[in-house]
Amino acid sequence: MNVQELLEAVLDEGRNLLKAAPTGPVEHFIKGLDHADRIFCAAQGRSGYVLRCFCMRLMHLGYRAFFVGETITPRIGKGDILVVLSGSGQTALTWELIKLGQKHGALTYGVIGVEDSPIGRALDCKVCLQGAAKKAHPDPLWSIQPPGSLFEQGAFVVLEAIVLSLYQRQGSNGRILRGRHTNLE
Repeated sequence: MNVQELLEAVLDEGRNLLKAAPTGPVEHFIKGLDHADRIFCAAQGRSGYVLRCFCMRLMHLGYRAFFVGETITPRIGKGDILVVLSGSGQTALTWELIKLGQKHGALTYGVIGVEDSPIGRALDCKVCLQGAAKKAHPDPLWSIQPPGSLFEQGAFVVLEAIVLSLYQRQGSNGRILRGRHTNLE
């Protein structure tokens, strides 16, 4: 395949995945974020990079958002939300963080690739991108991409749609967001 065909294949796979994404849980996710005292984000590997983008945008939108593991991350508690990303739904550290967050009274939200998984069963609110996980689909020809790529791309787009919804609810004022953007670069 040439580069243009590869681009089309990646876009087609993403469209097919996102067409099946449930909208009800996404709306619940948005409402929860909008009412949270603080938002904590946690994910491992490439999913962690995707979730860091989301966490940064939440900060730009004026939310008190933290990425778990950073030295400036405060204690989590009641009124807070822990947001996770896990394609497999089995990432051990992420699962432990969910249990800790719930133990301290926080709600747990996530974007996952396997609904019937330890993480999927533990979350208070989940958006499942069914079949996009590394090990979720029995047909290796379902995606031409390396394992996990389709989930990470789909999760990024879902989180960007959530950001866009929150941005529109705030009046879509780019000047306010630019005022929160770092000037140390």
